[in-house]
Amino acid sequence: MKAKNDAKAEGLWQKTKYANLVRNASSGKNFARFRHNGKLIWRGLDTDVLSVAAQRLPDKIKDVKDEQALLGSGSDPRITFEAVAKIYLERVQASPDFKPKTKAYHEQRLDAFSKSRPGVKATTVKGITKGECIEWRNRFAAKYSPTSFNHTLGIVRSIFEIGIEAGARRDNPAKAKEMKRLSETSKRLRLPEPEQFEAFVKEIENGGGGFSKSCADLAQFLAYGGFRITEAKHITWADCDFVRGKIVVNGEPETGLKGRHAGESREVPMITDMRQLLERMRAARPEEPTTAAVTRVHECQKAMDRAATKVGMTRITHHDLRHLFATRCIEAGVDIPTVSRWLGHRDGGALAMRVYGQLRDQHSSEMAQKVTFKKVAEKEAKVA
Repeated sequence: MKAKNDAKAEGLWQKTKYANLVRNASSGKNFARFRHNGKLIWRGLDTDVLSVAAQRLPDKIKDVKDEQALLGSGSDPRITFEAVAKIYLERVQASPDFKPKTKAYHEQRLDAFSKSRPGVKATTVKGITKGECIEWRNRFAAKYSPTSFNHTLGIVRSIFEIGIEAGARRDNPAKAKEMKRLSETSKRLRLPEPEQFEAFVKEIENGGGGFSKSCADLAQFLAYGGFRITEAKHITWADCDFVRGKIVVNGEPETGLKGRHAGESREVPMITDMRQLLERMRAARPEEPTTAAVTRVHECQKAMDRAATKVGMTRITHHDLRHLFATRCIEAGVDIPTVSRWLGHRDGGALAMRVYGQLRDQHSSEMAQKVTFKKVAEKEAKVA
């Protein structure tokens, strides 16, 4: 076995000048490779810089040894679900691939699972049966949304994988064919028409509160730019380039944009309505420095709920205003890949196609009804 692994390292895996540190010739990434309790262990170091990998290597080896110690030297069938779940969360917290909110979400989903299965924490990993998992699936899936269920199921599967890694059991009951994921269908969008949105904004502005006008500005800012609510609050006047007609979106200072590394940004075009909104807001607040946030409030859900009821429209959320931006863009003829880039998606438009594809098809059908040959035929008849 050792000879086989050594051959593997000499091929795809390249040795470095550091002991227990190898490099993947294909990806350029560095990995820790060492033996513990007679077992050859591989762990990624999440970098292609050799010096950085060398610095991370000791901590990575220590983390693995600590895990194995907690798992009972990797072969204790009495390991409890709580002990394995703790290791799972430690790995999530240590991962550079997850942002703070994502890490917190993992904890929330695991907590929801534990509450739905009283006593599961003290149960051994080996003692949880396939039948118990199926019973949980049917009950949990009926209570939670498909997205919440699927995320929770993924976490539970990963925890059982750690149990298998520890030698506590050989199979993963959460991967049985009866434990399939739920279909995540997009919710039907019920968005206001242009006249209705205009009345909606006016109702927010005339709400009578001290921040009613600021709430109305925020609602329009979200709708005209397609920003996430967490992105909008960090946009400053310096990010608004009136000459180029662009708005730079940087996201949260520490974690950056969703799905991207800190420091990355994207640009959103300043549509006519947005330019008029920003020019009005800037004219009313000329004394503010360029580092000041464009929006004075960071949420306006209560004001929107009240206004929606007043004008008789379906309740919408901050995120629905992002959908409204995408909808208006597509109706105006902007192609979905372009809209996807403006929204900050990195999948080439796959997600936008799922969410807005039906809207595009419907709009195309409506536009097709305007195509006619009758006027051409009439004109040719008159000429003849």
